[in-house]
This record gives sequence, structure tokens and C-alpha cells, in this order.
Amino acid sequence: MMFQWFTSLNKVEKRTFWACFSGWGLDAMDTQMYALSIPTLIALWGMTKGQAGILGTTVLIMAALGGWIAGILSDRYGRVRILQVTIAWFSLFTFLSAFTDSFWQLLLTRSLQGLGFGGEWAVGAVLISETINPQVRGRVVGALQAGWALGYGITVIIATLLFDYFPADIVWRILFALGLLPALLVLWIRRNIEEAPLYKKEQAADKGQSRNIWEVFAPSFRATTLKAILLTFGIYGGNYVMITWLPAYLKLVLHLSINNVGGYLAINILGSFAGAFLNGWMADALGRRKTFIIIACCQAIAVGVYTMAPINLTITLLLGFVLGTLQSGTAAGTGAFIAELFPTRVRGSAQGLCGNAGRALGAVMPTMVGLLSIKLDLGPAMGICACASYVIVVIAAMLLPETRGRDLSNIVMESDQPTAMERIQ
Repeated sequence: MMFQWFTSLNKVEKRTFWACFSGWGLDAMDTQMYALSIPTLIALWGMTKGQAGILGTTVLIMAALGGWIAGILSDRYGRVRILQVTIAWFSLFTFLSAFTDSFWQLLLTRSLQGLGFGGEWAVGAVLISETINPQVRGRVVGALQAGWALGYGITVIIATLLFDYFPADIVWRILFALGLLPALLVLWIRRNIEEAPLYKKEQAADKGQSRNIWEVFAPSFRATTLKAILLTFGIYGGNYVMITWLPAYLKLVLHLSINNVGGYLAINILGSFAGAFLNGWMADALGRRKTFIIIACCQAIAVGVYTMAPINLTITLLLGFVLGTLQSGTAAGTGAFIAELFPTRVRGSAQGLCGNAGRALGAVMPTMVGLLSIKLDLGPAMGICACASYVIVVIAAMLLPETRGRDLSNIVMESDQPTAMERIQ
């Protein structure tokens, strides 16, 4: 059943789920405060669309670095400890963004916030993957993506209310200042979350042996690492086009008011919430690879219609739900899938590198939209970049092995896995 998995979790698994769910949701709140502030900052500071795209791209590039660093540290010092550090880090630098007065100052604070943003996702995904029963891992880890939708939704509600009652030139500062609140989650995690049993077993077996941070590029891992990066590049390239530019598209192209933008985004976010559960159910029922391929194909069609077809506002509203479902559907599958590709001793660094290197490469796409919109309308620029990204998802999914139900304590690497031709047969 799509939702029955939660009742099968024990007390430790449920607490770990809520810790990772909350962390990802609060991460979304801090990150999406920027996206909702773009139109205001463009007006107040005279920023160009290209500069707005650079801000969005830079934080994602830094997220790649932060994810890899946090992943490496989690392999050495533990998942739970580093999860706390990443949450405190992104909260602090989101808060400091409220006191910036120029593009360059915001670029600095947003870049540093990106380190924690990428790190939190990587460590949380590994922690929950190593804690949960493999038979429901796809549904449990996929459900974490609903935390992103919830955090995004809360930010939209807060932003809509603030813009109604306060001048725009101070609202964006209030939004960033509220970014300090997620740090309170660290206190709860310290008291309630245990280290993943699989990680503790691996640490005991290693007896503190040193680890090579480049091991994910060793011959036995290299091919899998590069293919996983290609997959996440396509996923986040397309998704970040829509996440970064959708508020601006609704306001600047469709000329919606602040309240109407909030309504349209709410429908999109509801779709994202549903998509997290849909992906998990499909991944456990159909397999990881088929799920990525099916959702990415549907996604390319939906984005093309949304941004380039002559549709009315009612269809735009309804299609926004579909877009949200599909966006969340692809991203939700990466946490369990990457964890299932690598052994425990490098799982944290692999999750951080593969997930966030894909973000860094995909971060080029929001900038490309800004640059293309100089020559094209914003809608077609968004559609071209997003659809090209989803084609990459399909290619990468076809190259990677199926991992549904895999035992994380006994990973067989690329050299021992069946070839692509054997999998097709």
C-alpha cells in the first residue's frame, strides 16, 4: 500500500524519519525564501535576470561542495553528528542574508548557505536509508521529499502574508531572518536520534582506519559514480529551472498579483507533496530505473506544454499540480537509489558527491534560462532548458543498474553487475 509503510516502522525508525523529514523541510524553507524574493530584489537593487540566475546557480554549486564535504565527514564522524552541523550552518547563513545590501554581499552569504543546504540532504538521505527496512526503503526515503514541499508551502504562506501587510523592501529581510529557526531542530536531534546501526557496525569493523576521500573515483566505483552524477544532473537541472524561475514567470510573464502567485504556487506545491509518495510507491513496485524513466518522460511533456503552449490560466493552474508531482517524483527517488549503489564505507561521500555534483552541473540551467531570456521569452527559455535536462534523466537511468530491495550491507559493485544488454534481456 502507498501509505501503509509508516505503521510498519518501529520507534527508532519513526524518529529518524521525522528528523530527516523536518530537516529537509526546513532546508526548503530557507532555500525557497530566495526564490520568492527574486522579483523584489530585481526591483529594489536593479539586478538583471542574469545576476538572479547567477545567485541561484552559485548556491547550487556550493551545495555540491558542501554535500561532498558533509558526506565525507559523515563517513568518518557519524551521520547524526554531521546532520546537526549542516542544519545549524544553513540556518546561520540564511539569517545573515537578511543584512545584505548588495548583489555581492548576498552572493557571499547565499554561497555559504549552500554548503549546509547540500550537506543536510546528503547526510539525511544516507541516515534514513541505512535505518529503514529495504522492502519499504523507496517509499520511506521518497516520502522525505514531501518535507521539501511542506517547507516550500509554509514559506509561500508566510511570504504572501508578509507582502500583504508590510512594504516589499523589508519583507525579504524578514524572510531571511526567519531562516534562523531551523537551528532549533538540532536540539531535538541531539536528544532523540540514534546513529544508524549499519554505520556503527561498519565503524566497529574498520576500527578507525583512515579513508581515502577519492575512493568514490576508484576503478570499482568510477563508472557508477559518473552515471549517478549524470542522473542527478538531469533531475536537478530541470527541477531547478522551474523552482528558481516559476515565481518570476507567474509574476513577470503571466502578470499575476502577489496573492495570485501564491495561489498558483500552492497548487504546484500540493503536487510536489503528492509526488513524493507517488515516486516511493512506484520505485518499490516497478523498480528504480523504470520509475525515473516514466516520470522524466511525462515531465518533459508537461513542462513543454506549461511554458510554450498557448494555454489559459485555468489550465496553467491545473497543470501546475502535475508539474509539482513530477518534479518531486524524480527528486524523491535519488536518496534511496544512490544509497543502494555504494557500500557503507563510502556511502556518505558518494551520496554527497553524486547528489550534489548533479546539483552543481544542473545549476547551469537556471543561469542558461536567464541568458536565453535575453533573446527568447522567459517561458520558452525555461521549457527548452528543463526538457533537455529530463532527456538526460532517461539516458542515465537506462545506464544504471536496478537496486530495488538491495541489502545495503552487501553491495556488489559495477564490475560484478550485469551489463546493460543483459539487463534488457
